[in-house]
Amino acid sequence: MTSSNSGSAHQQAKDWVESISKNEWTKPAAAVAGTLASLGLIRMYSNGPVYKNSVNLKGKVVVVTGANTGIGKETCIQLAKMGATIVMACRDPSRAHRAKEEIVKLSKNEDVDFIRLDLSDLSSVRQFVSDFRKKYSRLDILFCNAGVMALPRRETTKDGFEMQFGVNHLGHFLLTNLLLDLLIASAPSRVIVVSSYAHTFGKIDFDNLQWERNYSGFAAYGASKLANILFVKELDKRLKQSAANVSVYAVHPGAVRTELPRYILSSWWKKLLVTPILPLTYLLLKDPYHGAQTQIRCAIDPTLQQSSGKYFADCKEKMPSAAARDDQVAEKLWQVSEELVGWKNK
Repeated sequence: MTSSNSGSAHQQAKDWVESISKNEWTKPAAAVAGTLASLGLIRMYSNGPVYKNSVNLKGKVVVVTGANTGIGKETCIQLAKMGATIVMACRDPSRAHRAKEEIVKLSKNEDVDFIRLDLSDLSSVRQFVSDFRKKYSRLDILFCNAGVMALPRRETTKDGFEMQFGVNHLGHFLLTNLLLDLLIASAPSRVIVVSSYAHTFGKIDFDNLQWERNYSGFAAYGASKLANILFVKELDKRLKQSAANVSVYAVHPGAVRTELPRYILSSWWKKLLVTPILPLTYLLLKDPYHGAQTQIRCAIDPTLQQSSGKYFADCKEKMPSAAARDDQVAEKLWQVSEELVGWKNK
């Protein structure tokens, strides 16, 4: 793994600015150059590291939820370039087909498929699995990437779950378990669950899982992201108990410029507050390419097999919150999730 934050580039920019600043006539230009150089360094730092290694994924089948935009689409592009067969699991067919054309064009890989999946509808999750099994007999990598964030008002899924808990956790919980036999049969295989640093302000309240009381969009989002890590923890434990050669990882992609925070601008006063600082997001937020690096590493790096069950950010293993390391809560959440989605491992 190498980083795009280059010390030599930093020194070259510094030397150049110092050389032109010695000339009185060029001091204004030096000030501008210094500012631009500083902004460039901020940009490089904000983007974070790049995982440069590549593997041959020819013959491997990869499912990516939320594949039509953001880091999901970027993940498809990068793994398609490595030869993988990509299955885009998305809700909107028209947007998915447009993204598919772009993925094929950029990767020069025609093995890109689309199967409709709406994670807010458990019947759609089951239908996706049925459709997938009709076309594919293996599954090597599953990216639980799709998500919703900070809905300003409490909404529910078709099955009556709070939207963020239902989509971000329960939908992926059912999807993964319904595909688990294929992952085990295709081993060594991997599951990557996209969580967030927001898990650190999340709390699992079993008496108010659906946020019927005291709803807060950000608090509910944090709880769903905490559930993602606890799911990974418990899934890893169960896979190891059964000696299955399936590795599973929770990932924080970083603050990325995607459609995920679209609900933050859902009202006129929020737009009024946020719009003036939108240009700063170019400097301070990762682009989707850099945002996808951590989950790409977790998907293909052979050295990470012993790190199954762990939490990663900026292409490195990190320590999640104390709440995310609670074995008892992880086990109880699994049991409750089984009941909620109507699935039980036989």
